[in-house]
Amino acid sequence: MFLLRKRRGIPGAAPGTLVSESGGPTKKVKMTVVSYSADELEEKEVESVEECFDYVGKREVTWISLDGSQDADLLRQIGEKFGIHALALEDIISGGQRPKLEDFGEYLFITLRSPRKPEATSSIVAEQINILLGPNFVITIHDLSNPFEIVLQRIREGKGRIRSMKADYLLYALIDLVIDQHFPLMESVADQIEALEEEVQENPSSEIVKKIRDIKRDLILTRSSIWPMREVINGLEREEPRLIADATKIFLRDVYDHTIQIADIVESYRDILSEMFNVYLSVKADNTNEVMKILTIFASIFIPLTFVAGLYGMNFEFMPELKWKYSYFAMLGVLVLITLAMLRFFRKRGWLGGKRG
Repeated sequence: MFLLRKRRGIPGAAPGTLVSESGGPTKKVKMTVVSYSADELEEKEVESVEECFDYVGKREVTWISLDGSQDADLLRQIGEKFGIHALALEDIISGGQRPKLEDFGEYLFITLRSPRKPEATSSIVAEQINILLGPNFVITIHDLSNPFEIVLQRIREGKGRIRSMKADYLLYALIDLVIDQHFPLMESVADQIEALEEEVQENPSSEIVKKIRDIKRDLILTRSSIWPMREVINGLEREEPRLIADATKIFLRDVYDHTIQIADIVESYRDILSEMFNVYLSVKADNTNEVMKILTIFASIFIPLTFVAGLYGMNFEFMPELKWKYSYFAMLGVLVLITLAMLRFFRKRGWLGGKRG
């Protein structure tokens, strides 16, 4: 588990310096423009920032999606064409940013963390998603493949109110999707916890500690994402009607409630895991105590037997019992009686599972 993500900025560089990983883009950036109004829709994959800019203002809302955030030259062109501050562009290309909201006057810059669980690993990862909101446009920049396909499908089908609303409602729809992606992951965590509870009771192996640690790591990552995003949504609710309409703020309040719900779930699961770890330690301690009790009982039985055997094993010449022909069998009987007496005493005390006297 990494504690600090590798940043691609150069230490000591001037603010707003754009440096791509390995000095250039890692893949070709896919640019898609979705321009729509209540009655019209146009979706097109474009090759240049100029084409993107030409769609702005053509209809009620223009959504520009960039699948790839490592092309420094492309980000510079976007900054120049749309008037995006260099510090915002630096945050986009650097990655590993904490979810935040920044008001640059003519537009809002929003950073979110989108949770997902890759097939190659069982751990949750959170990818950065950058959103720029202007009066009539939304720009999303990310390194994921089609993270907003559900919202795009709603726009295509024209269902609901999304086509009749402005850019701020599209922003709400994108944020709502990112937040709601946490719920299936939390359901997956709940299934893991439920399975662990049975395993702790039935087979408390050392593997349980690793599983608890892995789940806690996922919860810590989720918490580090959801709490700052709650502040982002709270900031959007307080935003003046300049870019966020009052009608949209009602929906943002619902998303805010979802962040609170997810945060509560995370805290509850962390408490359950802590209690589960305590139960695991208690079960292991009980098992160890049971083993020690059995060993102690055996030792307690053999101590007097060893004493008697040692007493008659001494090399004294004058021991009357040694000359008696039944002494061997008598001594065995004494040892058996001692053993039975001690077992009866242990059972009467409840140390052998019997009823305590």
